[in-house]
Amino acid sequence: MHIPLWTLLPALAAGLAYCVPALTARHLTPEQIRQSLHAAWGLHVLTLVASLFAPPVRFGFAPALSVTAWLMLTMYLIEQRLYPRLRAAGLLSGMGGLAVLLSIVFPGTPLGSQHSAWLPLHLALGVASYGMFAAAVVHAGLMTRAERRIRSASGEGTGVPLLTLERIMFRCVGAGFVLLSATLLVGVLFSEALYGRPWYPDHKTVFSLLAWVVFAVLLLGRARFGWRGRNATRMVYAGAVMLLLGYAGSRFVLEVLLERGV
Repeated sequence: MHIPLWTLLPALAAGLAYCVPALTARHLTPEQIRQSLHAAWGLHVLTLVASLFAPPVRFGFAPALSVTAWLMLTMYLIEQRLYPRLRAAGLLSGMGGLAVLLSIVFPGTPLGSQHSAWLPLHLALGVASYGMFAAAVVHAGLMTRAERRIRSASGEGTGVPLLTLERIMFRCVGAGFVLLSATLLVGVLFSEALYGRPWYPDHKTVFSLLAWVVFAVLLLGRARFGWRGRNATRMVYAGAVMLLLGYAGSRFVLEVLLERGV
């Protein structure tokens, strides 16, 4: 598949920029890490913008992961201004670089002109919810790592108090839940306009609804019973896996394994 040069170059540059903090974060100063992350963030933006001006506009599992990784990095850079000691640059850089390179190899399925004007809103809401839940997973991982180091009396930590990480994680889950609810609502109400067929519970919808139920139970348990800690992070992981299987997983099977579009 021919990839336009103005799309390929910023994507390769973003991938290389992500490699710097991903591979050398332990040897860089905090200021150098911030500078490299800002450079990767800017090049990733150029990649996303360039893909919009390379007709036909495409979308699929890899572009969805790419936008999700960019949203996660955006949140991290904002959080770092509030919590300068937060340390997750290596993990986020590795994920961002992988997502950008995947979007080069698997650019997705062309979105034809016959698609409804509701489709961009539907996709934007879905990807935004992906970004929020992915950020929740990152914070859940930081919580898990912090708990292990507390139990082992290790001096290293995440740089942010455990309770603060937990609070941010639940905020991400709450925001993602609102966005996922809106995504599902638009999909149900405007299915015929979006996809030219009445709504029916296919595998993508079933996994998304299961994820919605998991996150709804988690938020209700948090509000009513004060759920926290290990059980809460496990539910975040479980809901995120279902959500990943719901869209990215199904699109991966269609686009890569079966070589079909939708």
